[in-house]
Amino acid sequence: MTENKIYMDNAAATRLDEAVFEAMTPCYFENYAVATSEFGYSQGLEARETLAEARAAIASVLGADPEEFIFTSGSTESSNLALKGVAKALGTKKGKHIIVSKIEDFPVLQSARALEKQGFEVDYLNVDDYGFVRLDQLESLLRPDTILVSVQHANHEIGTVQDLGTIGRLCSAKNVLFHTDATHTFTRLPLDVRRIKVDLITVSAHTLHGPKGIGGLYVRRGTPLEKIADGGFQEFNLRAGLENIPGAVGFAKAVSLVTEEENARLKDLRDQLIEQVVAKIPLVTLNGDPQKRTPQNANLSFHHVEGESITLHLDMYGIAVSTGSACFSRSLEASHVMMAIGGDHERAHGSIRFTFGRYNTMEEVDLVVETLAKIVENLRKISPLGKQGGV
Repeated sequence: MTENKIYMDNAAATRLDEAVFEAMTPCYFENYAVATSEFGYSQGLEARETLAEARAAIASVLGADPEEFIFTSGSTESSNLALKGVAKALGTKKGKHIIVSKIEDFPVLQSARALEKQGFEVDYLNVDDYGFVRLDQLESLLRPDTILVSVQHANHEIGTVQDLGTIGRLCSAKNVLFHTDATHTFTRLPLDVRRIKVDLITVSAHTLHGPKGIGGLYVRRGTPLEKIADGGFQEFNLRAGLENIPGAVGFAKAVSLVTEEENARLKDLRDQLIEQVVAKIPLVTLNGDPQKRTPQNANLSFHHVEGESITLHLDMYGIAVSTGSACFSRSLEASHVMMAIGGDHERAHGSIRFTFGRYNTMEEVDLVVETLAKIVENLRKISPLGKQGGV
Protein backbone atom coordinates (compact mmCIF):
# COMPACT_ATOMS: atom_id res chain seq x y z
CA MET A 1 0.00 0.00 0.00
CA THR A 2 1.26 3.47 -0.88
CA GLU A 3 2.30 5.79 1.92
CA ASN A 4 -0.24 8.61 2.29
CA LYS A 5 1.06 11.68 0.48
CA ILE A 6 -2.12 13.73 0.11
CA TYR A 7 -3.86 14.29 3.43
CA MET A 8 -7.45 15.56 3.29
CA ASP A 9 -8.73 14.55 6.71
CA ASN A 10 -7.79 17.71 8.57
CA ALA A 11 -11.03 17.70 10.56
CA ALA A 12 -9.70 14.63 12.37
CA ALA A 13 -6.17 15.91 12.98
CA THR A 14 -3.71 18.30 11.40
CA ARG A 15 0.01 18.25 10.82
CA LEU A 16 1.88 20.22 13.47
CA ASP A 17 3.26 23.50 12.16
CA GLU A 18 7.03 23.73 12.56
CA ALA A 19 6.68 27.15 14.18
CA VAL A 20 4.40 25.62 16.81
CA PHE A 21 6.96 22.93 17.57
CA GLU A 22 9.67 25.56 17.95
CA ALA A 23 7.53 27.59 20.34
CA MET A 24 6.86 24.53 22.50
CA THR A 25 10.43 23.21 22.69
CA PRO A 26 11.74 25.52 25.48
CA CYS A 27 8.88 24.36 27.72
CA TYR A 28 10.32 20.84 27.66
CA PHE A 29 13.99 21.65 28.23
CA GLU A 30 14.20 25.09 29.86
CA ASN A 31 10.95 26.45 31.29
CA TYR A 32 9.59 23.10 32.51
CA ALA A 33 8.58 23.86 36.10
CA VAL A 34 5.05 23.52 37.46
CA ALA A 35 3.02 26.70 37.04
CA THR A 36 1.07 26.19 40.25
CA SER A 37 4.11 25.49 42.38
CA GLU A 38 3.53 26.46 46.01
CA PHE A 39 7.19 27.15 46.65
CA GLY A 40 7.45 30.41 44.74
CA TYR A 41 10.84 29.81 43.12
CA SER A 42 11.70 31.69 39.96
CA GLN A 43 11.26 28.79 37.51
CA GLY A 44 7.74 28.18 38.78
CA LEU A 45 6.91 31.87 38.48
CA GLU A 46 8.24 31.89 34.91
CA ALA A 47 6.10 28.87 34.08
CA ARG A 48 3.05 30.58 35.55
CA GLU A 49 3.72 33.69 33.49
CA THR A 50 4.14 31.59 30.33
CA LEU A 51 0.81 29.88 30.96
CA ALA A 52 -0.90 33.21 31.61
CA GLU A 53 0.41 34.65 28.35
CA ALA A 54 -0.87 31.69 26.36
CA ARG A 55 -4.26 31.90 28.08
CA ALA A 56 -4.61 35.60 27.37
CA ALA A 57 -3.64 35.18 23.71
CA ILE A 58 -6.28 32.52 23.07
CA ALA A 59 -9.01 34.22 25.12
CA SER A 60 -8.52 37.48 23.22
CA VAL A 61 -9.45 35.79 19.93
CA LEU A 62 -12.82 34.92 21.47
CA GLY A 63 -13.25 38.43 22.88
CA ALA A 64 -12.99 36.95 26.36
CA ASP A 65 -11.05 37.81 29.49
CA PRO A 66 -8.19 35.44 30.42
CA GLU A 67 -10.04 34.36 33.57
CA GLU A 68 -12.88 33.08 31.40
CA PHE A 69 -10.74 30.55 29.55
CA ILE A 70 -9.55 27.27 31.04
CA PHE A 71 -7.20 24.78 29.44
CA THR A 72 -8.26 21.15 29.03
CA SER A 73 -6.87 18.06 27.35
CA GLY A 74 -8.94 18.71 24.22
CA SER A 75 -12.45 19.05 22.85
CA THR A 76 -13.68 15.84 24.45
CA GLU A 77 -12.85 16.97 27.97
CA SER A 78 -14.13 20.49 27.28
CA SER A 79 -17.56 19.29 26.17
CA ASN A 80 -17.75 16.76 29.01
CA LEU A 81 -16.97 19.51 31.50
CA ALA A 82 -19.50 21.87 29.94
CA LEU A 83 -22.42 19.45 30.08
CA LYS A 84 -21.60 17.52 33.23
CA GLY A 85 -20.25 20.55 35.06
CA VAL A 86 -23.44 22.53 34.47
CA ALA A 87 -25.56 19.50 35.37
CA LYS A 88 -23.63 19.12 38.62
CA ALA A 89 -24.01 22.80 39.44
CA LEU A 90 -27.70 23.23 38.55
CA GLY A 91 -29.22 19.74 38.65
CA THR A 92 -30.44 20.08 42.24
CA LYS A 93 -31.15 23.81 42.02
CA LYS A 94 -32.94 24.68 38.79
CA GLY A 95 -33.81 21.47 36.98
CA LYS A 96 -32.65 18.42 35.06
CA HIS A 97 -33.68 19.23 31.50
CA ILE A 98 -31.06 19.52 28.73
CA ILE A 99 -31.39 20.07 24.98
CA VAL A 100 -28.80 18.99 22.39
CA SER A 101 -28.98 18.62 18.63
CA LYS A 102 -29.10 15.21 16.98
CA ILE A 103 -25.94 15.91 14.97
CA GLU A 104 -23.58 16.83 17.81
CA ASP A 105 -20.18 15.19 17.94
CA PHE A 106 -19.81 12.22 20.29
CA PRO A 107 -18.42 14.10 23.34
CA VAL A 108 -21.70 16.03 23.59
CA LEU A 109 -23.99 13.15 22.62
CA GLN A 110 -22.34 10.64 24.93
CA SER A 111 -22.24 13.15 27.80
CA ALA A 112 -25.96 13.76 27.33
CA ARG A 113 -26.66 10.03 27.34
CA ALA A 114 -24.57 9.58 30.48
CA LEU A 115 -26.59 12.30 32.19
CA GLU A 116 -29.82 10.57 31.15
CA LYS A 117 -28.69 7.55 33.15
CA GLN A 118 -28.32 9.87 36.15
CA GLY A 119 -31.92 11.03 35.92
CA PHE A 120 -31.62 14.01 33.59
CA GLU A 121 -34.14 14.47 30.78
CA VAL A 122 -32.60 15.16 27.37
CA ASP A 123 -34.43 16.37 24.28
CA TYR A 124 -32.65 15.89 20.95
CA LEU A 125 -33.23 18.69 18.44
CA ASN A 126 -34.11 17.75 14.87
CA VAL A 127 -32.30 19.30 11.92
CA ASP A 128 -33.39 20.02 8.35
CA ASP A 129 -31.96 18.55 5.15
CA TYR A 130 -28.95 20.86 5.33
CA GLY A 131 -28.22 20.20 8.99
CA PHE A 132 -29.63 23.39 10.52
CA VAL A 133 -31.33 22.91 13.87
CA ARG A 134 -35.06 23.61 13.88
CA LEU A 135 -35.28 26.87 15.79
CA ASP A 136 -39.06 26.63 16.21
CA GLN A 137 -38.62 23.26 17.91
CA LEU A 138 -35.89 24.64 20.15
CA GLU A 139 -38.11 27.52 21.23
CA SER A 140 -40.97 25.14 22.02
CA LEU A 141 -38.71 22.81 24.05
CA LEU A 142 -37.33 25.51 26.34
CA ARG A 143 -38.97 25.41 29.75
CA PRO A 144 -38.40 26.62 33.34
CA ASP A 145 -36.35 23.57 34.34
CA THR A 146 -34.11 23.65 31.24
CA ILE A 147 -30.54 24.24 32.39
CA LEU A 148 -28.50 23.93 29.18
CA VAL A 149 -28.71 23.90 25.39
CA SER A 150 -25.77 22.50 23.41
CA VAL A 151 -25.59 23.11 19.66
CA GLN A 152 -22.29 22.93 17.80
CA HIS A 153 -21.12 25.99 15.85
CA ALA A 154 -20.46 23.87 12.77
CA ASN A 155 -20.92 20.20 12.14
CA HIS A 156 -17.81 18.03 12.10
CA GLU A 157 -19.02 15.93 9.16
CA ILE A 158 -20.99 18.14 6.80
CA GLY A 159 -19.64 21.56 7.81
CA THR A 160 -23.02 23.30 8.23
CA VAL A 161 -22.68 26.48 10.32
CA GLN A 162 -25.47 27.18 12.81
CA ASP A 163 -27.02 30.56 13.63
CA LEU A 164 -25.47 30.99 17.08
CA GLY A 165 -26.82 34.50 17.43
CA THR A 166 -30.45 33.43 17.24
CA ILE A 167 -29.91 30.34 19.39
CA GLY A 168 -28.15 32.43 22.01
CA ARG A 169 -30.95 34.98 22.12
CA LEU A 170 -33.60 32.26 22.51
CA CYS A 171 -31.68 30.70 25.39
CA SER A 172 -30.91 34.01 27.08
CA ALA A 173 -34.56 35.06 26.96
CA LYS A 174 -35.45 31.93 28.94
CA ASN A 175 -32.45 32.18 31.31
CA VAL A 176 -30.96 28.97 29.89
CA LEU A 177 -27.22 28.41 29.51
CA PHE A 178 -25.91 27.88 25.98
CA HIS A 179 -22.88 25.76 25.06
CA THR A 180 -21.41 25.41 21.58
CA ASP A 181 -18.71 23.09 20.28
CA ALA A 182 -16.51 25.31 18.11
CA THR A 183 -13.81 22.73 17.47
CA HIS A 184 -14.12 23.13 13.71
CA THR A 185 -14.75 26.88 13.55
CA PHE A 186 -12.42 28.47 16.10
CA THR A 187 -10.19 30.90 14.14
CA ARG A 188 -11.80 29.71 10.90
CA LEU A 189 -15.01 31.73 11.35
CA PRO A 190 -15.80 34.81 13.46
CA LEU A 191 -16.77 33.98 17.04
CA ASP A 192 -16.92 36.85 19.52
CA VAL A 193 -18.52 36.36 22.95
CA ARG A 194 -19.09 40.10 23.22
CA ARG A 195 -21.59 39.85 20.36
CA ILE A 196 -23.05 36.37 20.75
CA LYS A 197 -24.91 35.26 23.87
CA VAL A 198 -23.02 32.02 24.44
CA ASP A 199 -21.95 30.87 27.89
CA LEU A 200 -19.58 27.99 27.16
CA ILE A 201 -17.43 27.28 24.10
CA THR A 202 -15.39 24.17 23.35
CA VAL A 203 -12.18 24.69 21.34
CA SER A 204 -9.17 22.54 20.50
CA ALA A 205 -5.69 22.86 18.99
CA HIS A 206 -5.64 19.62 17.02
CA THR A 207 -7.64 21.06 14.10
CA LEU A 208 -5.43 24.18 13.82
CA HIS A 209 -2.02 22.63 13.16
CA GLY A 210 -1.41 22.74 16.89
CA PRO A 211 -0.50 19.91 19.27
CA LYS A 212 -2.83 17.09 20.23
CA GLY A 213 -3.89 16.76 23.85
CA ILE A 214 -4.66 20.43 24.48
CA GLY A 215 -7.93 22.31 24.21
CA GLY A 216 -9.97 24.78 26.15
CA LEU A 217 -13.36 25.79 27.45
CA TYR A 218 -14.60 29.36 27.49
CA VAL A 219 -16.77 29.91 30.56
CA ARG A 220 -18.58 33.25 30.71
CA ARG A 221 -18.03 34.96 34.04
CA GLY A 222 -20.76 33.96 36.50
CA THR A 223 -21.72 30.74 34.69
CA PRO A 224 -22.60 27.99 37.21
CA LEU A 225 -20.06 25.21 36.62
CA GLU A 226 -18.47 22.61 38.88
CA LYS A 227 -15.39 20.50 38.25
CA ILE A 228 -15.97 16.87 37.33
CA ALA A 229 -12.53 15.48 38.26
CA ASP A 230 -11.20 15.75 41.79
CA GLY A 231 -7.62 16.56 42.67
CA GLY A 232 -5.84 19.89 42.70
CA PHE A 233 -7.16 23.41 42.27
CA GLN A 234 -5.77 24.19 38.83
CA GLU A 235 -7.56 26.22 36.16
CA PHE A 236 -9.54 28.38 38.60
CA ASN A 237 -10.50 25.22 40.47
CA LEU A 238 -12.43 23.89 37.45
CA ARG A 239 -9.91 21.27 36.34
CA ALA A 240 -7.62 19.16 38.52
CA GLY A 241 -4.17 18.17 37.26
CA LEU A 242 -0.86 19.68 36.25
CA GLU A 243 -1.15 22.19 33.45
CA ASN A 244 0.13 21.21 30.03
CA ILE A 245 2.27 24.29 29.53
CA PRO A 246 3.98 23.13 26.30
CA GLY A 247 0.56 22.35 24.88
CA ALA A 248 -0.85 25.71 25.95
CA VAL A 249 2.06 27.55 24.35
CA GLY A 250 1.66 25.48 21.18
CA PHE A 251 -2.08 26.14 21.13
CA ALA A 252 -1.53 29.90 21.41
CA LYS A 253 1.08 29.84 18.66
CA ALA A 254 -1.18 27.80 16.39
CA VAL A 255 -3.99 30.30 16.90
CA SER A 256 -1.69 33.19 16.03
CA LEU A 257 -0.71 31.59 12.73
CA VAL A 258 -4.23 31.36 11.30
CA THR A 259 -5.01 34.27 8.96
CA GLU A 260 -7.98 35.46 6.93
CA GLU A 261 -5.92 34.82 3.81
CA GLU A 262 -5.43 31.19 4.79
CA ASN A 263 -9.13 30.70 5.45
CA ALA A 264 -9.94 32.23 2.06
CA ARG A 265 -7.47 29.84 0.42
CA LEU A 266 -9.08 26.85 2.16
CA LYS A 267 -12.46 27.99 0.87
CA ASP A 268 -11.05 28.15 -2.67
CA LEU A 269 -9.72 24.59 -2.34
CA ARG A 270 -13.09 23.44 -1.04
CA ASP A 271 -15.06 25.12 -3.82
CA GLN A 272 -12.71 23.84 -6.51
CA LEU A 273 -13.06 20.26 -5.32
CA ILE A 274 -16.86 20.46 -5.13
CA GLU A 275 -17.14 22.06 -8.59
CA GLN A 276 -14.82 19.55 -10.23
CA VAL A 277 -16.44 16.51 -8.61
CA VAL A 278 -19.96 17.59 -9.57
CA ALA A 279 -18.82 18.34 -13.12
CA LYS A 280 -16.86 15.14 -13.70
CA ILE A 281 -18.70 12.49 -11.67
CA PRO A 282 -22.43 11.77 -12.11
CA LEU A 283 -24.85 10.96 -9.29
CA VAL A 284 -23.17 12.98 -6.56
CA THR A 285 -24.89 14.86 -3.72
CA LEU A 286 -23.31 17.65 -1.68
CA ASN A 287 -24.12 17.17 1.99
CA GLY A 288 -24.68 20.25 4.12
CA ASP A 289 -25.52 23.79 3.10
CA PRO A 290 -23.74 24.96 -0.09
CA GLN A 291 -22.91 28.38 1.38
CA LYS A 292 -23.16 28.35 5.18
CA ARG A 293 -20.41 25.81 5.79
CA THR A 294 -16.90 25.87 7.18
CA PRO A 295 -14.25 26.96 4.65
CA GLN A 296 -12.34 23.70 4.96
CA ASN A 297 -15.16 21.14 4.57
CA ALA A 298 -16.57 19.33 1.52
CA ASN A 299 -18.79 16.30 2.15
CA LEU A 300 -20.13 14.41 -0.87
CA SER A 301 -22.18 11.27 -1.32
CA PHE A 302 -21.37 9.06 -4.30
CA HIS A 303 -24.47 7.06 -5.10
CA HIS A 304 -24.40 3.35 -5.91
CA VAL A 305 -20.99 2.83 -4.27
CA GLU A 306 -19.71 2.30 -0.72
CA GLY A 307 -17.70 5.06 0.91
CA GLU A 308 -15.56 2.37 2.51
CA SER A 309 -14.46 1.13 -0.92
CA ILE A 310 -13.72 4.64 -2.15
CA THR A 311 -11.66 5.40 0.94
CA LEU A 312 -9.61 2.23 0.67
CA HIS A 313 -8.94 2.72 -3.04
CA LEU A 314 -7.93 6.35 -2.51
CA ASP A 315 -5.56 5.19 0.19
CA MET A 316 -3.87 2.91 -2.31
CA TYR A 317 -3.07 6.06 -4.31
CA GLY A 318 -1.74 7.81 -1.22
CA ILE A 319 -4.84 9.93 -0.56
CA ALA A 320 -6.33 10.11 2.94
CA VAL A 321 -10.02 11.01 3.43
CA SER A 322 -12.79 9.82 5.77
CA THR A 323 -16.18 8.21 5.25
CA GLY A 324 -19.54 8.01 7.00
CA SER A 325 -19.81 4.32 6.16
CA ALA A 326 -20.87 2.03 8.98
CA CYS A 327 -17.96 -0.27 8.15
CA PHE A 328 -15.64 2.42 9.48
CA SER A 329 -17.64 2.88 12.67
CA ARG A 330 -17.04 0.85 15.82
CA SER A 331 -20.80 0.83 16.39
CA LEU A 332 -21.34 -0.51 12.86
CA GLU A 333 -24.02 2.13 12.40
CA ALA A 334 -24.19 4.59 9.55
CA SER A 335 -23.29 8.19 10.32
CA HIS A 336 -25.83 9.66 12.75
CA VAL A 337 -25.31 13.02 11.07
CA MET A 338 -26.17 11.71 7.60
CA MET A 339 -29.23 9.90 8.90
CA ALA A 340 -30.41 12.99 10.82
CA ILE A 341 -30.39 15.19 7.70
CA GLY A 342 -32.72 12.77 5.94
CA GLY A 343 -30.21 10.63 4.16
CA ASP A 344 -30.96 6.95 3.66
CA HIS A 345 -28.39 4.25 4.35
CA GLU A 346 -27.10 4.31 0.78
CA ARG A 347 -26.40 8.04 0.91
CA ALA A 348 -24.78 7.72 4.32
CA HIS A 349 -22.64 4.75 3.29
CA GLY A 350 -21.52 6.54 0.14
CA SER A 351 -20.46 9.76 1.84
CA ILE A 352 -16.87 10.99 1.78
CA ARG A 353 -15.54 13.92 3.80
CA PHE A 354 -12.69 16.00 2.40
CA THR A 355 -11.26 18.53 4.86
CA PHE A 356 -8.45 20.90 3.97
CA GLY A 357 -5.53 22.30 5.90
CA ARG A 358 -2.53 24.58 5.58
CA TYR A 359 -0.45 22.16 3.55
CA ASN A 360 -3.00 21.25 0.88
CA THR A 361 -2.64 22.71 -2.63
CA MET A 362 -4.79 23.24 -5.69
CA GLU A 363 -2.63 20.72 -7.55
CA GLU A 364 -3.60 18.13 -4.96
CA VAL A 365 -7.28 18.90 -5.53
CA ASP A 366 -6.88 18.29 -9.28
CA LEU A 367 -5.11 14.99 -8.66
CA VAL A 368 -7.65 13.83 -6.10
CA VAL A 369 -10.60 14.55 -8.40
CA GLU A 370 -8.92 12.81 -11.33
CA THR A 371 -8.18 9.75 -9.20
CA LEU A 372 -11.61 9.80 -7.58
CA ALA A 373 -13.41 9.85 -10.93
CA LYS A 374 -11.60 6.69 -12.07
CA ILE A 375 -12.23 4.90 -8.78
CA VAL A 376 -15.95 5.69 -8.67
CA GLU A 377 -16.44 4.68 -12.29
CA ASN A 378 -14.71 1.34 -11.73
CA LEU A 379 -16.54 0.62 -8.47
CA ARG A 380 -19.94 1.39 -9.98
CA LYS A 381 -19.33 -1.17 -12.71
CA ILE A 382 -19.15 -3.93 -10.12
CA SER A 383 -21.56 -2.50 -7.55
CA PRO A 384 -24.97 -4.21 -7.11
CA LEU A 385 -26.35 -0.90 -5.80
CA GLY A 386 -26.42 0.68 -9.25
CA LYS A 387 -28.66 -2.06 -10.59
CA GLN A 388 -31.44 -1.12 -8.21
CA GLY A 389 -32.19 2.12 -10.02
CA GLY A 390 -32.86 5.54 -8.59
CA VAL A 391 -30.50 7.86 -6.77
